[in-house]
Amino acid sequence: MMNLIKLCVGVQSVDDLIAWRTQRRAASLGRPDGLNSHRTRMMPKRRDEIIGQGSLYWVISGTIRCRQKIVDLVAETDHEGRSCCEILMDPEIVYTVPQPKRPFQGWRYLRPEDAPADLSADNTDEDGQLAEELSRLGLI
Repeated sequence: MMNLIKLCVGVQSVDDLIAWRTQRRAASLGRPDGLNSHRTRMMPKRRDEIIGQGSLYWVISGTIRCRQKIVDLVAETDHEGRSCCEILMDPEIVYTVPQPKRPFQGWRYLRPEDAPADLSADNTDEDGQLAEELSRLGLI
């Protein structure tokens, strides 16, 4: 099993990501099957280890804060005729223990042993500050 990690550009919090996804669905800009999608240039070579098993971990404001389960990775062609990859994800966004992450370009592989643990529903707060402080103190 393998995960991906990617910067969530233009989003300040997990709530912003959730609101953006909700707005797209309301405006009928989402996929008809209800899955979330994100387009990226490169198809992961370890595709078979990711599909149906791994998640896309989102880095928001310099910290891994949440993840979405990856349902499929589909080869596509963009409007300029270049090949790209459509990452299809379950719409459920799962909060994770906040983990600092330096900026990088594109996506990267994230081994399961390096991925932050999920937070239970009662451990999440609006912007993850409480969970981040508890994690820093080694309490979660």
